[in-house]
Amino acid sequence: MSKRAVVFSAVPIGTEMSGYLQPNDFIVACDAGYHNAARLGVKPDLIVGDFDSAPQPKTDRQTIVLPHVKDDTDTQFAARWLVEHGYEEVVMLGALGGARVEHMFANISTGLYLALHGVHVILADAKSEMHYLLPEHPLTLPHKDWMYLSVYALGAPMTGVTLQGVYYPLQDATLSELDYPLGTSNEFTEPVARLQCASGHGLVILTRADG
Repeated sequence: MSKRAVVFSAVPIGTEMSGYLQPNDFIVACDAGYHNAARLGVKPDLIVGDFDSAPQPKTDRQTIVLPHVKDDTDTQFAARWLVEHGYEEVVMLGALGGARVEHMFANISTGLYLALHGVHVILADAKSEMHYLLPEHPLTLPHKDWMYLSVYALGAPMTGVTLQGVYYPLQDATLSELDYPLGTSNEFTEPVARLQCASGHGLVILTRADG
């Protein structure tokens, strides 16, 4: 069984996100993320943060207090800790949306860091999921109740892009960098979508219908 962790960041989430929890998950709370863990009825195994967005909780759980002046965000520090301790699956909750757009972008970057270190990573909120597409790591994504599937190249063009099971399929295509969002709002046409690329790395976003 692979080592699996759920990382709670600070953007408030609802109880509907409890579907992402599994019984043996290692729970990490980043700074105010411990409020999200409590909302879903779980206790953190590890709490990390500089506690600038919430008071340091009084707890018997392992706590790593970070300095205010640092290079890593609290969530990035947690990601490094999980990589160093051999975790193979990570779900990031409370990492999307919120008032601090720069923190959301940083969390997307942290997700890529995890993916590039061999971790299967998902970022999720109530309306969407994010996955990472890397060479030699194809994705098979079930339709479920997702309306849209979008694919974006991160940092450099993606080559050898193949998308199957979607309204706008691709075969051995190139997706350019973020200055041209060609991959926005594709749709499922089959029970699963299959994605792969030969080089580069991409962000895959699944989105539910509005309403």
